[in-house]
Amino acid sequence: MLAPCRLILILCLFFSINAFAGKVVTVSSPDEKIKFFLSTDQDGLYYRVTFKGVLMVDRSRLNISFKEGGAFSNSLVISLAKPEKVIEDYDLLIGKTSKVHSESNRIIIPVLEQTGAKRQMNIEVRVFNDGVAFRYVIPQQKQWADMVNITDETDSFNLTQNPVATVMYRVNYTTSHEGLYTKINLNNLRADTLMDMPALFEFPNGNYMAITEANLHDYAGMYLMKHNGVLESRLSPLPHQTEIKVKAILPHNSPWRVLMISDRPGAFLESNILTNLNEPCKIKDVSWIKPGKTTFPWWNGDVVPDTINAPGNNYVTNMYYVDFCAKYGIEYHSVVEYGLHEWYVNDGAGFQPGPNADPSKAVPGLDMQQICDSAAKKGVGIRVWVHFYALYPRLDATFAQYEKWGIKGLMCDFMDRDDQEMVNMQEEILQKAAQHHLHIQFHGAYKPTGESRTWPNEFTREGTLNYENDKWSDWVTPDADVNVAFTRLLAGSTDYHLGGFRAASPEQFKIHYTRPFVMGTRCHMLAMYVVLENAIGMACDDPEAYINQPGFEFIQRVPTTWDETHVIDAKPGEYLVIARRKGSNWFIGAITNHSPRNLSISLDFINDNYYLADIYSDKPADPNLNHLNKITTPVRKKSIINLQLAAGGGQVIHLRTFMP
Repeated sequence: MLAPCRLILILCLFFSINAFAGKVVTVSSPDEKIKFFLSTDQDGLYYRVTFKGVLMVDRSRLNISFKEGGAFSNSLVISLAKPEKVIEDYDLLIGKTSKVHSESNRIIIPVLEQTGAKRQMNIEVRVFNDGVAFRYVIPQQKQWADMVNITDETDSFNLTQNPVATVMYRVNYTTSHEGLYTKINLNNLRADTLMDMPALFEFPNGNYMAITEANLHDYAGMYLMKHNGVLESRLSPLPHQTEIKVKAILPHNSPWRVLMISDRPGAFLESNILTNLNEPCKIKDVSWIKPGKTTFPWWNGDVVPDTINAPGNNYVTNMYYVDFCAKYGIEYHSVVEYGLHEWYVNDGAGFQPGPNADPSKAVPGLDMQQICDSAAKKGVGIRVWVHFYALYPRLDATFAQYEKWGIKGLMCDFMDRDDQEMVNMQEEILQKAAQHHLHIQFHGAYKPTGESRTWPNEFTREGTLNYENDKWSDWVTPDADVNVAFTRLLAGSTDYHLGGFRAASPEQFKIHYTRPFVMGTRCHMLAMYVVLENAIGMACDDPEAYINQPGFEFIQRVPTTWDETHVIDAKPGEYLVIARRKGSNWFIGAITNHSPRNLSISLDFINDNYYLADIYSDKPADPNLNHLNKITTPVRKKSIINLQLAAGGGQVIHLRTFMP
């Protein structure tokens, strides 16, 4: 069982601000380095943010509009504010740390219209040592009916100093959120173009900011857009129209708009600010939730040995992968498809569901009960892949059947939306999956917003370009991996098709649909298991690609959830060195972009135990990028390790305690 949350509200100050406009309400982080200022003028609400006395966000608008009554911006008066300190301790089953201690200062600021309908809106602000978050809290009130329609939320983020932005442009709101990142000064960002979140901003004085959202619940997903020279938010509209973004039954809260702020970019990868802003776990018994690694044969092209009798969507093919899992400690096997046909009944083409698609029924010749029973006897769990639009119309019956068979979880794919309707359907999937003891991997989906605290059966989300694209393009480079680490990964668990063991340089890379190549060194691939946060990491190559191959034992040993995360060294767009602890073991992963580099790291973050370090390193002069060096050496706290990373390379280190 997860330990219950311990929430301590310490009332620091109570004061009333009666009917004024133009005054400033201030709330600071516990260490007083971040300050948020809110005020009003003739155009409505505006805020500013400073970090260590430096203005990071200048006069920026809080703009929300309704079909009923228009924009909430005229003749606004701040009437009451209650600052308080919030201290919280909670456990995370899925995440970068297992135990979280959170401190913030919170203020809820009621804002009243003095003319017109005289509506009321509360602005809730929480300021942590690593960022600031604000949201709209819309109470029930006689001026409105029980339901209102939000037509726009165009909050602005007027960043100072023309920072360097790392962003991913999007064409429209219908998107799988897969693309390459652009690094460019804010002033030169493409105007009136959607940008995905998180987005990273590097300020010339050495400070950093990332913008994203938390606790996306019964609301539309948010994007950024530079409009009239200033960043603004944009909400994904409800389907089949463009006017209404959110149908809100009062009382209603928006998601948190989050500004991560630090003078160290690695702090964003250590931060739990997004889970801090979500509700406690809603699953009473979590004993059945078992993170781990999984096969995913679709990626490798369903490769089986020539000795397999009649390969296909059948028992013998799936048991080949189950036997591999059982022998080498891979927790799950994913049943996906064979010969470009799903494992379940479907009369559609190209994996799209037809009118009679039914993911609760296996294709003829595939006995899912037999596979689940046989796998369970070998200690292996069975997962499946399902198209969202085949699953959702039959959700209850399908999940009931999966529980009966003994399926442990599933990848739900092809949502490609983040409007309010889709957000609610995904939460419904998590709720009902929990009732049937199923974990969920959302693919073709929007970024996480910290909801794994509330629903820890959500193991991961995609929302990024990843190695599945190696089957048909050369887009996923080591440079792209580094950019993902400083953008999408800031939001949380990141679904990648990890484990490709056919490493190639850009010159050697060729597009293969079966047995794909991956760009970068073998050690770069191993390091991605540590760099990424992902509770259901893949071993997606075929078994023969792994057996007796250097580095495979690291994949067998590396965990998928963590007790502690520490970023050792980081430079956005160039390299990252990150350490994660599970129990008494530390795992260190380092990746670089297209440039080779030498780095020195200190082990000053470990305790005073004696450790043996298994160090896997690139062979920079070797044209075969699958080759690596491995040494084992004793180390202690304060030991210095030199990392030599090849172009597109990486390094991994497994620290395990021993008695000398």
